[in-house]
Amino acid sequence: MATLSSKPSSEPIPGTATGVETHPAVAKPAFKHPLDQLTPEEIVAASLAIRTYALTIPEPIKAIRFINIGLLPAPKRDVLAYLGIPLVTGEKPEEKKEIVRKAEADFIDVLTGNSYNAVLSLKDTTWVVDTLEKLGDGVQPQISVEELLLCEEIIRNDERVIKLAKEVGVEKDQLCADGWAIGYDERFPEKQRIQQALLFARFGRHENLYAHPMDFIPVVDSLTQKVIHIDFPPHYTKTSATSTLSKLSSGTTVSPPLSSDQFKAADRVRVPPPSIKHDFLPDLIAETKEKEEKKKWKQRDDIKPLHVVQPEGVSFKVTGNEVEWQKWKFHVSFHHREGLVLSTVTYNDDGLIRPILYRLSLAEMVVPYGTPEHPHPRKFAFDSGEYGMGNQANELSLGCDCLGQIHYFPGAFVKHDGSAFIIKNVICLHEEDAGLLWKHTDFRVGGRGHAVRARRLVVQMICTLANYEYIFNYRFYQDGNIELEIRLTGILQVYAEDPATPNSNPFATTIAPGVSAHYHQHIFSLRVDPMIDGLANTVVETDVLSLPDAPTGSPQNFAGNAFTTRATPIVSTRSGGRDFDLSTDRRWAITSANRKHPVSGKPTSYSIMSKGTMTPVFAREDSWVQKRAGFTKRALWVVKDKEGPKGSRTWPSGKYVPGTRVAPVDSITEWVEKEEDESLEGEDVLLYLTAGITHIPRPEDWPVMPQENLNILFRPVHFFRENPALDVPAANDSHSVPAFPNGTAGACCSTR
Repeated sequence: MATLSSKPSSEPIPGTATGVETHPAVAKPAFKHPLDQLTPEEIVAASLAIRTYALTIPEPIKAIRFINIGLLPAPKRDVLAYLGIPLVTGEKPEEKKEIVRKAEADFIDVLTGNSYNAVLSLKDTTWVVDTLEKLGDGVQPQISVEELLLCEEIIRNDERVIKLAKEVGVEKDQLCADGWAIGYDERFPEKQRIQQALLFARFGRHENLYAHPMDFIPVVDSLTQKVIHIDFPPHYTKTSATSTLSKLSSGTTVSPPLSSDQFKAADRVRVPPPSIKHDFLPDLIAETKEKEEKKKWKQRDDIKPLHVVQPEGVSFKVTGNEVEWQKWKFHVSFHHREGLVLSTVTYNDDGLIRPILYRLSLAEMVVPYGTPEHPHPRKFAFDSGEYGMGNQANELSLGCDCLGQIHYFPGAFVKHDGSAFIIKNVICLHEEDAGLLWKHTDFRVGGRGHAVRARRLVVQMICTLANYEYIFNYRFYQDGNIELEIRLTGILQVYAEDPATPNSNPFATTIAPGVSAHYHQHIFSLRVDPMIDGLANTVVETDVLSLPDAPTGSPQNFAGNAFTTRATPIVSTRSGGRDFDLSTDRRWAITSANRKHPVSGKPTSYSIMSKGTMTPVFAREDSWVQKRAGFTKRALWVVKDKEGPKGSRTWPSGKYVPGTRVAPVDSITEWVEKEEDESLEGEDVLLYLTAGITHIPRPEDWPVMPQENLNILFRPVHFFRENPALDVPAANDSHSVPAFPNGTAGACCSTR
């Protein structure tokens, strides 16, 4: 049981956390599932073991700043054997082995700036350090929540920043900063642990600070806790009053040398932050409207309550972190970087346990911005690799984030001092109505009809990355489908625009007076570790084609209407990076190497339906973005899984992302393009799906953006003998009534 304190002894709790664990575990945990995340007590115990060990090495490490501590998963085959899941459907599972619980940690020596990685094992009741590795120069672990908060403290105490802010009417205590990774700036040494501070003014306690962007960007060193540089972006102006062309004040998008006068290089006037309020909190909106616009504002009052009611309780069962719902069974866990992780997904097909997915998670995402003038190209945040979706996750609220009868899972991540932040309700689990699942009516006189309503099980997590929110919904359906829906909302990342020259930036939208929102993309990499009827899988690419070499009028295609499919297995690593082709309605399927459908004779499989999410990256192939985020180059990547002492291949842009300038050796492009070519047929493979949206901001996205969503569906193909949802009970909801007193109520078609 976690010991919660109202706040840590030295620093405030960030908005994502609800408590802090400071006491280590005193007994060996009896984990129910080998993939259960570390408990808060285990995190504290592991950090204590590292501190103790670090003092005994030849060059002791005394000033430790912990960045990450998490579970190091056991080997895949050992986990499956432990759980009794066979490597091939219908066969006996391998003999059960003892699972050694392990942890992995990243930390920094604050005095030297060196970064370290440690691996620990739980032996009896004690965590023991197995390995301690000093990382290479310039290799940086994630930026922690505490470092993001520290960034704001650093800029508020810098005399140059205070002076520059005062020149445009902003006081020290009104300054706010979103700390972003520096991304790519060769002017600074790789070893420096630095952030760029995107500045805003806040004139009221809870007002929308993004309405008041500042016109300069400090760079801070989070180890020395100092501002080391200040950048001044140049501005665009129209070439004439009637022209649609713009010119850049500096005349170049190239960054000026550090030694030069940065403001002089920008060659423009100072721009005060806009003073107009653009709030999203209802009470503040009403107050501003009445004060500044002299008119009343109220929320809509014609919305009647809508409740999700389950009078007999939920249909799912939860044992620890393992969930059972109808025929599904899977494990839910929390990871500091990926956030929500689903593992060991199986389906009970009339008593036959069929493995489908070993692990499913969001492995990376990048947000590249499209404006080229320095320093804005540094804005391409790796929201997973640089900050961590888990570290930025919300505590979810009943009746708000999650509706109905809800089960919550907790999460925890390490503080700088080795204690643990706790988010007690970080993942929610609930059921939803999902419309009709299937229906048919015999239109003939006296014919019968039958309708079945769909229900889905939803596993949800929400995270806040400074200005932006991401909502992740993993959904399980009664017909065997699995879906990931990603919803994007929150506030646009904005910059100060000279109000005298609105709409001058050809790479942005003026969304409010003096407020400019740059064009950008959100590109996600979904890691899929499949086990379709076992670990031996092949990915097949299918194109839909007009019948080749058979023109209209020919004996083979007289009417000209014929089309067919062409299936091509992805057979080797060299062919593992694939593009989507809209002209052939291309799709991919993960197929079993050991099991075939009894009627069609085709391999059992799950197809990937994600056509609507296929978005090309618009940065050039040799751009900074594609050098670092190589996964964006292809819609699909397929590689062979390789497990080592530190687990499987996981991170498409490398394990350590902050400050990278090229693709690390442990990234997807290196695996595919530079390593030894390997067979991918009938192997233990990994898939990385690239999905995203291109955001051209609009005024309707301001001051807070209505949700935009993208969906990826995994759909059974030749997997079940017939429709697996035939046994779902008919729709007949006795609580459904006419909307108005004079309305009529027809009987459910299933009862006629």
